[in-house]
Amino acid sequence: MGTFGEQERTDGELLAAHVAGEQYAFEELFRRHHRQLYRLAQLTSRNPEDAADALQDAMLSAHRTAPAFRYDAAVSSWLYRIVVNACLDRLRRNKTRPTTTLLDDTCHAGDPMPHVDTAIVVERALMRLPVEQRAAVVAVDMQGYSVVETARMLGVAEGTVKSRCSRARRKLAETLDYFALDGTAAASSSSNPPVMETG
Repeated sequence: MGTFGEQERTDGELLAAHVAGEQYAFEELFRRHHRQLYRLAQLTSRNPEDAADALQDAMLSAHRTAPAFRYDAAVSSWLYRIVVNACLDRLRRNKTRPTTTLLDDTCHAGDPMPHVDTAIVVERALMRLPVEQRAAVVAVDMQGYSVVETARMLGVAEGTVKSRCSRARRKLAETLDYFALDGTAAASSSSNPPVMETG
């Protein structure tokens, strides 16, 4: 084994080291991807608490099932799929509260900030999507995975990924258009707060 820290190991090497019993290999792998995986969990969950819990569930699952990984895909894709599935499982278990109510509360048009950062606007639009559509469009359009890779990660047919992405993009375009119009109205007339239209 080479000198520790001399050359950064690949994700696959770290996972193999973990399976072979190296104590801190999985921790290093998790730390490497933590930021991106937590961001993904936030986008695929109802709230920050669910995202944190789902990420913890996912990492425990990944830690436990690592010996079954076949290296037929990127380790990051495998982690991505586990996180998305953990978020979906948590959402299915917690279906007592309707998601749309919470999202409308957090995304209403009366936001006091007239100039909202584009990333925040896009995130708000994403949070209005059904979670399955959100997971597909985040994977393809934001994480850069192909339709084939996304289908494998999410465990659905390629056609399902395409249709979910298509519906998600259409809804995103409508929502982003609304936010853009709302932002223009707020900037030009700060004394008159915008009125939410129901469609």
